[in-house]
Amino acid sequence: MKDSNSVMAPRSRRAITALALVVSALLTVVGCAGGQVDAGNSQPHPSSRQTAPSAPSAPDSVQPEKVPVTAAQRPVRLEIPSIGVDTIIIDLGLDTDGTLEVPPDGKAAGWYTGAPAPGEVGPAIIAGHVDWEGVAGVFFDLRNLEPGADIIVTREDGSRAVFTATSIEHFPKENFPTDVVYSDLDHPGLRIITCGGSFDETARSYNDNIIAFADIV
Repeated sequence: MKDSNSVMAPRSRRAITALALVVSALLTVVGCAGGQVDAGNSQPHPSSRQTAPSAPSAPDSVQPEKVPVTAAQRPVRLEIPSIGVDTIIIDLGLDTDGTLEVPPDGKAAGWYTGAPAPGEVGPAIIAGHVDWEGVAGVFFDLRNLEPGADIIVTREDGSRAVFTATSIEHFPKENFPTDVVYSDLDHPGLRIITCGGSFDETARSYNDNIIAFADIV
């Protein structure tokens, strides 16, 4: 995993490119971090090795102000009890082409360091794979998350930021809702992104993104 600070260009300091992480170039077979499998399938696609979804850079008008993050505030663990998620959180920066980095495998979730940390004011962004080399990824069941479910982020100092899921939505990757995902908030929010929808054999990626929206308790 690259040092996130080394790949983030000054012009994208507050930009959130995404998973079109939801969420474009990352939607190749190498992983659709934060993506999901075909809603009709109960098993990961046998030949998929996707990447996190990547989203286009947010326009200046919706780029959130980044809140300075101390080492103690850095997120290190994510738990979503209702869908069996309990995983470490790693840092994600931007690749040289401006797209969001993706986790190196399907087990870990990644926090985009160009956005606020979970628990700080603004939209924190976490992405992960729906599957990886034929095996269910950390967010394989994100599509089954229900509003009202608890989402718990533990930080490096041991404190916890507890969120409640408000909605779980599907979007075609070409219509990624940049304004909705990255706009400033007056409270701590969380967006968890992965892939979903049908699998495009030619593009070797899923066609949609699944995004869970949550607010601090």
